[in-house]
Amino acid sequence: MNWRQEVDARTDAFLEDLKGLLQIPSVLDEDKAGPNEPFGPEVRRALDYMFALGERDGFVTKDVGGYAGHLEYGSGEEIVGILCHLDVVPAGDGWTYGAFNPTVADGKLYARGSNDDKGPTMAAYYGLRIVKELGLPLSKRVRLIAGCDEESEWRCVREYFKQEAMPTYGFAPDADFPIINAEKGLYDGVLKQLPIQRVPGSKHHLVSFVSGERPNMVPDFATAVLETEDVLEEKFEAYLAKYEADGTCTWDAGTYTFTMKGVAAHAMEPDNGVNAAYVLAGFLLTLPLDIQGERYIEFMRHVFADSRGISLGIEATDETGDLTINGGVFRYQGEERTATVNIRYPYTAKFEERLQNLKEIALSFGFELSTRHHMPPHHVAEDHPLVKTLADVYERQTGESAHLMAIGGGTYARSLEAGVAFGALFPGAKDVAHQVDEYMEIEDLLRAAAIYAEAIYELAK
Repeated sequence: MNWRQEVDARTDAFLEDLKGLLQIPSVLDEDKAGPNEPFGPEVRRALDYMFALGERDGFVTKDVGGYAGHLEYGSGEEIVGILCHLDVVPAGDGWTYGAFNPTVADGKLYARGSNDDKGPTMAAYYGLRIVKELGLPLSKRVRLIAGCDEESEWRCVREYFKQEAMPTYGFAPDADFPIINAEKGLYDGVLKQLPIQRVPGSKHHLVSFVSGERPNMVPDFATAVLETEDVLEEKFEAYLAKYEADGTCTWDAGTYTFTMKGVAAHAMEPDNGVNAAYVLAGFLLTLPLDIQGERYIEFMRHVFADSRGISLGIEATDETGDLTINGGVFRYQGEERTATVNIRYPYTAKFEERLQNLKEIALSFGFELSTRHHMPPHHVAEDHPLVKTLADVYERQTGESAHLMAIGGGTYARSLEAGVAFGALFPGAKDVAHQVDEYMEIEDLLRAAAIYAEAIYELAK
């Protein structure tokens, strides 16, 4: 069977269907949540779009309350699961073509979600469609499960598996080839500053400090509002020059507004970005702030001084990589004084001990740490039939070794009892997930679709 030839015969349809999905700004919007659209109308629209494709192509579809849904083909007691997601992170500013205006340039398809995870989702869908259209005999059902809250709290898959059967095994096309069989533990927490009695006489009063939209993103913009009678333009400009930072300041009737630009990146590797909040806090730290603001900025600079938790004494590493820590959302305004912390820790790390250390450090600075979400590490043995089958397919189609990998990101694979991440980024490809001008090489998407077609057949035949 020439799987790539089958994909090439459907390239135009593939790109047309993918562009339609990429045009939908499926960003979480709980303010507009409603019945059967718990994550907002645009995320719902993306799910309906996939249902429409499935019904057009003759798949059985099922909606699980707008949290998730599946497209199914085949028959049998066992289920092969392909876990994808349709939600995307916020677009941010500075796109060349527009975040939701899918554009092909130099062999790349630019749009939010082209890489994470709408492009790979469509590649997996076309893999399944090819198996169906060829009428290949299967002994298992294949379900392409589409979740709608992967970029936030994973409420989608939790709700889905309350109602639907757990697949025998499966894969998530939401990471890298060859095969990722181990994923770090994921921890999301909120640091809340306790009230401090205000001491009169401070030269600079921090009115607000705001940065970031998601815990799993390095924030690329930060704003601080400061009440003061001092002139600070020269000091700020000197700070920008010293650290080669990009920021602005404006003055209006006793109030300065400072802004700072950074570089967005996925929290799985904070060093790929520049945390705008951390950089702006560095300037504020040079000023004599009011006690509440000063403690907030001091603590923030201490906690996020490095991406490996070394300053906190919680560092760890093993074959799955280093522990990483990211500050994604900062809100210091009115009575709200919080910062999120996103930690990804190695498979062998004793995380409860490290978490307790972090709580004690936080308390010493006047902060309380509460847990929002915690997923333990995930691992599938290298001799598991799932891993062996996918390795054979990958090596057959690429001629390259299907070595096993571990990552700091969290994919839907960990929601399966036996699941791995399988593509769609090929070795050497640049990972631009969560970044401005996110893109995917069209050739890579087509190669992935061929691999997924054969993998689905081999797992379900």
